[in-house]
Amino acid sequence: MYVAGYEPRGARGYYKLLARECERFRRVWPVSLTIEPSDIESEDFARWLIHVRASHWQVSTTYDFLRLEKFIQSDLAQPVARHLLGSLGWVIGDLVSGTELRIFRASWRFGLHLLFVQFVLLSWLALAAAIGVTAESIVTDRLGLFLPVGIMMAALAALASFLALQPLASRWGAIQIPSCWIMLRRFARGRATWLDRVIDRAARRVIAAARGSDADEIVVVGHSAGGVIASAIVARALEFDPELGRRGPRLVLLTLGSVMPAVALHPAAQRMREIVRRLAVEPRLAWIDCQSRKDVMAFLNFDPVEGLGIHVGARRRNPLTWRVPFKDMLSLKDYRRLRWKFFRAHFQYIMASDRPCPYDYILLIGGPVAVAEWAKRHHELTLSFIRDGLCAGQRRALSLPSAASGAGH
Repeated sequence: MYVAGYEPRGARGYYKLLARECERFRRVWPVSLTIEPSDIESEDFARWLIHVRASHWQVSTTYDFLRLEKFIQSDLAQPVARHLLGSLGWVIGDLVSGTELRIFRASWRFGLHLLFVQFVLLSWLALAAAIGVTAESIVTDRLGLFLPVGIMMAALAALASFLALQPLASRWGAIQIPSCWIMLRRFARGRATWLDRVIDRAARRVIAAARGSDADEIVVVGHSAGGVIASAIVARALEFDPELGRRGPRLVLLTLGSVMPAVALHPAAQRMREIVRRLAVEPRLAWIDCQSRKDVMAFLNFDPVEGLGIHVGARRRNPLTWRVPFKDMLSLKDYRRLRWKFFRAHFQYIMASDRPCPYDYILLIGGPVAVAEWAKRHHELTLSFIRDGLCAGQRRALSLPSAASGAGH
């Protein structure tokens, strides 16, 4: 089950991305891979099937996609005035509450990323206002017209410049990213959002998959802001079904470049911290949190439990932190290109590698090794067994499943 970040591209866009990465995977690994055409199952879910076969193993993965695009598009389509008020509330709220400082202490790189977006937002407003004031001065002082005329011209000039600058501000994230944080802050405080309905439906989908399929493994994948949503889905599913994970498929939460720490560091984010606390002590769950030094839009070397001030002592079971080296995945030329392409680097978690390496998203979700096992032992397990195949005896010795299938939503 894949939970995307705050992205309006939706199921069709992500299917194209996945299909493209599967093609890259084929060029690197000597295996047979097919991905069946996208199936927009409902307004809530899309489903695709991925089949991977090597000489001595084969895996079928049911890949469910949680459709958030209609909600995100609705958020982004709000009146500009309402969006700006909410965005300013986010900026001021984080500053006054001390959240901005906490984020910088936890990850200065992530803090700079947010600060840049806030700077663009405030500069957009300030520049439009400055143009309006200049227009008023010209009309009243130089042309000698009445003040009401100057005020009217100032308002028109400010509005025109604001709209003219909107595409540039949007390109630099000053609309989409603040909209995301407005929603995440509300959710973390326990206020009603559209996420509540999404999380409940997805949690019941996970439970249904666990009860009604022959899957070896149910993996809930959350990328970026999707890491927040995926964590909430798993916690909700465990709340709905206390037996989940005790019998049947293994339950895995895989968070990739998650922004969850920045959500939970707000002093009012009690709901988010309770979710983390629940998952941290859950023995039926394998939670793997992937971080990368090259990704400035996520946290690096950060403990997503203790770092939030959540102390559970000896009861702690999760997460396992996996530091993912993008440098091993890409050619040196492509790796260097990521230096200033922050969004592209942030998406590398869900992209195939250009050369064989321990972390490859397609291999992780479609290969023969259980996700939790691969995360724990990726340094021990050589890549040769993927290339050369794995006999049944070797598979049992490594405690590997006969097939690793991610099912559920």
